Parts: sequence; C-alpha cells; structure tokens
Amino acid sequence: MASSLTTGTADPSAEKTFFGHPRGLATLFMTEMWERFSFYGMKALLLVYLLSGGPDAKDGSQSGGIAMDEGTAITVFSIYVSMVYLLAMPGGWLGDRVWGPRKTVTIAALTIMSGHIVLALPGSATFFVGLALVAIGSGLLKANISTMVGQLYKDADDPRRDGGFTIFYMGINAGAFFAPLIIGTVGQEVNWHLGFAMAAIGMGIGLAAFLLGTKHLNPVSSVVPKPLSAEERASWIRKIAITVGIVGLFYTAVGMAGMFTKAWATIPLTVIGLIVPAGVLIRIKRDKDLTRSEQSKMSGYIWFFVAAAVFWMIYDQGASTVQSFGETKASGSLLGFEFPSSWYQSLNPVFIMALAPVFAWIWVWLNRKGKEPSTVGKFAAGLFFIGVSFFFFLAPVTMATDGKLVSPMWLVGIYLIQTVGELCISPVGLSVTTKMAPAKYASQMMGVWFLAVTAGDSITSLLSDPAVFGVDLNGTGAVAIEASLACLAALAVFMYRKKVKEQMGEVH
Repeated sequence: MASSLTTGTADPSAEKTFFGHPRGLATLFMTEMWERFSFYGMKALLLVYLLSGGPDAKDGSQSGGIAMDEGTAITVFSIYVSMVYLLAMPGGWLGDRVWGPRKTVTIAALTIMSGHIVLALPGSATFFVGLALVAIGSGLLKANISTMVGQLYKDADDPRRDGGFTIFYMGINAGAFFAPLIIGTVGQEVNWHLGFAMAAIGMGIGLAAFLLGTKHLNPVSSVVPKPLSAEERASWIRKIAITVGIVGLFYTAVGMAGMFTKAWATIPLTVIGLIVPAGVLIRIKRDKDLTRSEQSKMSGYIWFFVAAAVFWMIYDQGASTVQSFGETKASGSLLGFEFPSSWYQSLNPVFIMALAPVFAWIWVWLNRKGKEPSTVGKFAAGLFFIGVSFFFFLAPVTMATDGKLVSPMWLVGIYLIQTVGELCISPVGLSVTTKMAPAKYASQMMGVWFLAVTAGDSITSLLSDPAVFGVDLNGTGAVAIEASLACLAALAVFMYRKKVKEQMGEVH
C-alpha cells in the first residue's frame, strides 16, 4: 500500500492525509498498534507464567512464575479474557455518558500501562492487581477507540470508511504479530518481569502517540454524547458505593474466617460472565418498545450469539489449552532452530494478514457468480472449522504420551484451521450485529457481540476450574467432545438456516 501524503490549504481534499485517509487515522493506528503490542505480548506470556515456577532468569538469580496447576492456570486465563470483553460494555457506556471517547481512551491507556508496571513487580499479589488493571483498561479502550475511527469520516457514506477500518485493523494485527516475538522472548528467555515491563513501555508509546496526535482527531470525540444528569450521576455513585461496600465486607468476613481460596474469586467471576450476557439478551428481547420486525431479528440474532459463544469457547483456548500443550508437550525447536512457546501466539495474526485479503476476494468472486454463502452459512462454516481444528488437535494429544514431544507443526496446523474459522465468523458477526440491532440499542449492540466472547471463555473457566468440574481440557476425551460439539452446532445452524433467515427479515 503506497502512502498518499499531500499538502494543501484551500481544498479540504488536498489536506495532509494518511494513505488517503484523515490524518487522525495515523494517530489511532499507532495508538491501537502499540496497545495491542502490549496486550498480546502480555497475553502470550500469561499462561506460561502461570504454569512456571522456580528461576525466571537463566542464571537462576531470581525466582518467578506462579507455579499453578494447569486447570487453575487455564481458569485464570479464561476469566481474564472474559472480563476484558465484558468490560467493553461499561467502557462504551462511560464514553457515551461520562467522559467522552477521547478522555476515556486516555484513562484506559494510563490504566493499562499502570497494570503492566504492577505486573513487572515480583509477587503473586501484585500480579493479580496488575492483571485486573489491564483488564479494566482494555475494556475501557476497546469500544471507544473504534468509535473515534468512525468519527473521522463525517459522512456515513464516505467510500473511504471501510478502507479506514481495514488499515486500523492492520495495526491491530501488526502489534499482535510482533508482541509475542519480542515480549515473549524477553519474558521467557531473560526475565518474566522485564517482559511485562516491555508491555508497559509499548502502552506508554501508544499513549504518547495518542496525546501528540489528538489535534488530528474529530473534535466531536471530546464530546460526551449523552451526559448523565446530576440526579443520574448521584444515583450511579450511590449504587456503585453500596455494591463495593457489600462485596468488600463479604470478602473481608470470608478472609477473617480463614475460608478464602481462589475459588471465592474464580467462581463468582465465572458466574458473572454467564449471567450478564444472558441477562442483556433477555432484557433486549423482552423490551416492549421493539417492533415486531425487531423482535424477530433479535430471535434470529440469538442463534448467531450462541453459535459465536461456542466458537470463541474453543478458539480462545488457542492461547490457553493449546498454548499449555505447546509449552509442555511440543518440541521447542524446528529444523534445529529453538524458540519459546510464546511465539505460537504470533501465528494467528500473521495468518489473518495473509488470508483476510484472500477471503475478501473469494466472497466477492462468489457473489458475482451468485453463489456467496449467506451469513448463516458462513457461521456454520466457522463453527465447522473450529471443530475440525480440535479434531486435528486430537492427533498430537494422542501422540504425546510417556514424555514424548510432538512436532510444533501440529500446532501450526491448529492455528491455521482456527484462523480460517475466525475469518468466516468474526467479520461477518460484526456486520450482522450492526444490521440486526434494534434502533433503540444501535449503540449498545457491538458490546453485546463482545459478550459472546465473555460467555464462551466463562464456560471454559467453569470446565477447567478444579473447584467446579476440573476437566482436563488437554485430555483426549475433552478435546473430542468440544470438537464434536462445534461440528454439531454447525450442523444445527445449517439445518435451521431457513428459519433463521426468515427471522432476519430483509437482512442478508
């Protein structure tokens, strides 16, 4: 892609641009790229850090790692991811009602950077505080920075709009690709906490880029679209204070009684991750203000939501269950070249960057021939591929017995198949969410879509948690069941495609 930076004053179309787009896109591109660099770098380290114990420097000079069992580590990881996506909804609400998108992103970046700094401090207590701060900051940032990309284009029909989001998402994948290679290597090969510190530096660069480039953003990004009234603000402060007070008193009592265990934290968070998505969907579906057409579309949308939850439940295990397998049961070398297991997390973004243009071309080509799959068909395909990825996973799981290490190419195959599934579901899900959203909930539905990730990861947490089901998700039985579940869900969606299409109305 060639740059088209030009200058001019009289004609707005001749003003400085970024690849033919508003200059503010460069600001948001850099902010998001560095935020994703910090997020995915930490994410690549998270599972292996939770599993590791003992020296965290090769000379043994410093201890590191949490030394969790695999089940608890996967539980903690899954809760963390589910909370990031759950918090995208209140993050969007704060941008709409309290701070405005620009201020919310600034606060979010500061919170994320603070979280990584705390993670860089040794100790399990600081680790969980840092993890919570990163989750909160990521939730605040997620919805608001995408909103600001849209605000760069004053005309909703601006033909550059889709291209602008494409460039923006390239920044996401660029940051996600380089992060495990750099932060993962430093964290695993040199020092865990230095790796987390590098994530803080990455977010710091992103924050600096954002603050220096705010002059190029649309001024409306500083405006609070629907500010809270004084009465509403007082009511929310009172509710939050009461809730925090009750929770604080309860856990203080549990701690003083000597009853506190990790389960007192993991189980409530998992339950919240299941109840909130269900509650939000039920509230919208039962809203009497919705027209008959909107009610029908919401009924159809629930099919997509459940299918997406099943998909993300398995897909996100690529950074937990599959990552754990890669750390403990796959060879750390290929063709004589040794590499840390965190590098596996660079596979998905590089596959996305390579395959996304191919898929875009295929859909257009099929559309011209009148054979492009429907939205329902693409969802069924995505579920099928994610199921196939875990059937493929069965082979190395079966082979890795008696301490035998399998080839890392098995994991490369898993991530490749999962990426194909993601390209069938993720962009299509974002699109259908905006198309099927009731008018009353137009600005909230993107947060609802993110809740499918929350629900999926909460199910993984529930299954893996030793205090609940304690399922060995790396066992042949669990892998086979999950693979079968995804393929059966794909079959169900495909069989009921006509019914779902009817409920979608004019949306295709």
